[in-house]
Amino acid sequence: MGEEDGDANKKSSPGSSAPLTQAQFLSWKIQKKAEASAKKAEASRKREEDIVAGLVQMNGRELFKHQPWVFDNNLY
Repeated sequence: MGEEDGDANKKSSPGSSAPLTQAQFLSWKIQKKAEASAKKAEASRKREEDIVAGLVQMNGRELFKHQPWVFDNNLY
């Protein structure tokens, strides 16, 4: 029954006919790394803006960075 169609039912991706070269892979890897880095930088920038606006709660490191006087024991 399904034997008649043979290769007609097989799905192939557009780039699967030729093997990927090392240069193509490295180019793809650099592009993906740049995209991930840009996404991380954007998230970090947005978090900084949200902290300044008081929209999110700071963790200890961020509190020390923005309000170091909180950790000054000489005030007591």
